[in-house]
Amino acid sequence: MSLRSPLGKVRGLGSAKNGTHHWWMQKVSAVALVPLTIWFVSSIVQMTRADYEVVINWMNSPIVAVLMLLFVTTGIYHLKLGLQVIIEDYIHSEGSKVFLQMLVTFSCVAVGTTAGFSILKIAL
Repeated sequence: MSLRSPLGKVRGLGSAKNGTHHWWMQKVSAVALVPLTIWFVSSIVQMTRADYEVVINWMNSPIVAVLMLLFVTTGIYHLKLGLQVIIEDYIHSEGSKVFLQMLVTFSCVAVGTTAGFSILKIAL
């Protein structure tokens, strides 16, 4: 039995220094995704009956291309942060954690790069 209080037990252990950064970035990316998702969904709904040429002309707009790049990169970043939390919380084997973190990072970079080049190719 210890006579130390809970505060006494944790005093001196130090902080993680960046414990809130990951949480904060996930919240910031979620807030950024709200208007971007509304814009994206409303744009797609407006384009449902449009033919190929109209959609390509719409994508040629610099504003649309920038918003699309922001939507894709923010969405992929938010996805990566969320998957990282799931892996850290529910995968208990250190080897599996490292492998899955690397797989998620590689996949997000690959999808983001492909999407970015595709958007830029259409826009330019």
